[in-house]
Amino acid sequence: MTPDRLDQLLADPQIRRSAYINGEWISVDGAMLSIIDPASETMIGEIAAGSASDVDRAVAAARAAFPAFSALPVEQRAAFLDRIRTLILERAEIFAQAISREMGAAISYARSAQVPLAVEHVRVARDLLADYPFLTKKGTTAIVREPIGVCALITPWNWPLYQITAKVAPALAAGCTIVLKPSELSPLSALLFAEVLHDAGLPAGVFNLVNGTGPEVGEAMATHPGVDMISITGSNRAGVLVAQAAAPTVKRVTQELGGKSPNVLLPDADFARVVPLGVMTAFRNVGQSCSAPTRMLVPRAHLDEIERIAAATARAIVVGDPREEKTILGPLANRAQYERVQMMIEVGIGEGAKLLCGGQGRPAGLTRGFYARPTIFSEVTTSMRIAQEEIFGPVLCILPYDSVDEAVEIANDTLYGLGGHVQGADIEQARAVALRIRSGQVHLNHPAWDPQAPFGGYKRSGNGREYGEHGLGEFLETKAILGFG
Repeated sequence: MTPDRLDQLLADPQIRRSAYINGEWISVDGAMLSIIDPASETMIGEIAAGSASDVDRAVAAARAAFPAFSALPVEQRAAFLDRIRTLILERAEIFAQAISREMGAAISYARSAQVPLAVEHVRVARDLLADYPFLTKKGTTAIVREPIGVCALITPWNWPLYQITAKVAPALAAGCTIVLKPSELSPLSALLFAEVLHDAGLPAGVFNLVNGTGPEVGEAMATHPGVDMISITGSNRAGVLVAQAAAPTVKRVTQELGGKSPNVLLPDADFARVVPLGVMTAFRNVGQSCSAPTRMLVPRAHLDEIERIAAATARAIVVGDPREEKTILGPLANRAQYERVQMMIEVGIGEGAKLLCGGQGRPAGLTRGFYARPTIFSEVTTSMRIAQEEIFGPVLCILPYDSVDEAVEIANDTLYGLGGHVQGADIEQARAVALRIRSGQVHLNHPAWDPQAPFGGYKRSGNGREYGEHGLGEFLETKAILGFG
């Protein structure tokens, strides 16, 4: 499948005006939603919004498919996942092109991160099936882990394929059936993913896709009595609305929501190494990552040195056309996010934070597109909005501290608890600080990404975990059979 398939997809009325239900594309009658290229601010296509009645059809198909699919031997489910992984890898370039066009990721980043990391979720789910303990014994009692049933999955626009595979792959591994609502702002990769699952020979009804808005399709999924579990990655506002809508049917709700992750640079850290890494990690995906370490906590005695390194790193970042190979950061994904970032930069200036680089407006030479200037504030305090609110753009706050205890206090002074980072030469001290940070993940000295590491949040960052064995467990119920022998 060549990148030309993307243009065919954008022009194909059967797919653009359809939901994928029970193994086929079914026409829907909803309003057409525009797909905007954030690099040019122009419409590149449309998709039809689904409705509550489309969700009804999708849930019915998923419920009908569940008994047979959940009873498949794990080897067969693993074989499906293997085919899905192979097909995504074969179509990696078209996925990368789609992600770049629909949400503005630099093509180099789409190829090196957005697609391959998404594929890893499928591989991990497949590999887990080799020896996952679906039945264990404690004395004469059998503990059985069984698929929960029909799962409604809501995914965001910032990591469109990655978040789909993070939910769909373990759900399939568990033996669940699925109704997916991808973000209406980045639907192209989801349509391509539906084609992959169809071509992989997944039984009809096991996977269903309904495009549409949160208030229409998302709410219908959350309230539906035929849905056993709903998993959402999105804003805190969306997560709360889903939980409220799901409560009357007492379905399981897992939420991966916002973050304001700290990056604690201990006094013995190698600042020449970790400051540039910290800046680039905060700005990955144009800062549109819920776990991005957008608060850099630094020893006050080294503030001037760290400011110089951080500003130089940000000024060297190439912002521009996401289709250009030299581009490091493309545009923000949509107009609303661009306006949010510009507003928060203005807030930071108004709050008296020290602006090291960047600021409002587009980078020099860019007159259209949702491009933001890589921005770093220093001398930020925890009372400032820019230190407390998720900005979701290339904006980094540097907060000085006078003691390690104060650094830990600042790190935990947030409503969120999704991620954290600690940098230090003394690994024992770094570990001790990591153990005191209240977040679902902590990274020590910029380690390699681990797709097996459970991902999820404390506090208002959500409930439940994704990735690896813990992610698979979210899609399983626990049954005890006493007297099993």
